[in-house]
Amino acid sequence: MLVFESLTKKYGAITAVDNLNLKIGRSEFFGLLGPNGAGKTTTIRMLSTLTTPSSGSIYIDGLKIDRNLTGIKARIGVVPQHMNLEGEMTAWQNLELHGRLYGLKKEARQQRIEELLEFTELSDRAHDLARKLSGGMKRKLMIARALMHRPEILLMDEPTVGLDAAVRRKMWDLMKGLNKNGLTVLLTTHYIEEAEILCGRVGLMNGGKLVELDTPDNLIAKTGRFVLEYFENGETRSRFFASRQDAIQSAAGMEGGVNIRPANLEDTFITLTNRKVGG
Repeated sequence: MLVFESLTKKYGAITAVDNLNLKIGRSEFFGLLGPNGAGKTTTIRMLSTLTTPSSGSIYIDGLKIDRNLTGIKARIGVVPQHMNLEGEMTAWQNLELHGRLYGLKKEARQQRIEELLEFTELSDRAHDLARKLSGGMKRKLMIARALMHRPEILLMDEPTVGLDAAVRRKMWDLMKGLNKNGLTVLLTTHYIEEAEILCGRVGLMNGGKLVELDTPDNLIAKTGRFVLEYFENGETRSRFFASRQDAIQSAAGMEGGVNIRPANLEDTFITLTNRKVGG
């Protein structure tokens, strides 16, 4: 469905996205991970037609986006990183405005608003001003707004940034239901646990390059499924092992306290990106 072909974006001497080649299938929940400055948001901006690539192309179902802008925009919903709701309008009015901008007829528009307010559990806050909603409710409303025109692709750029752990987990429940009806989702996030829980595949970006691409489980297996942590020379160090027994055997001859636990995607992310930077 989505194809990035040699996609590159430069700002003067800085290469924000460097020769990105990637395919994302229909109905896939795909995560794009990376540290600050890795190129995630720039990639999202190019896909949403807000930024023009320096070179390379993006295709949606074989259509090159820079040649089909009007049609492409109608197929994409965007949940940006920064809050951009109309604060002096109610939740209902924010959705109403978006529906009008996309030409939805009155009856269809009202039905869609009701559906989305129910889906995001905001029905009882429909007539509250957006600025008075909590951070989590604002994020939910932004997702509802992005879904108003029934897009085929949903781009979510750090959708849970700034939310506390309890609210973030409630958001995960909402996000899990997003692609049940065929919606393709592209998520960027700093919360590695979020990608591990939600995404079927993830791509790790570093320095504008795609450095790893696989399922979360396969990436974890690549570095080792168990982590041995120990403190040495003023910092916590880690070793990875295929099995808990291998980790236990390695720890047997060590002095001081050690911790053995299952590895997670965050361990893998740090290890693989550090390898690429150091290499």
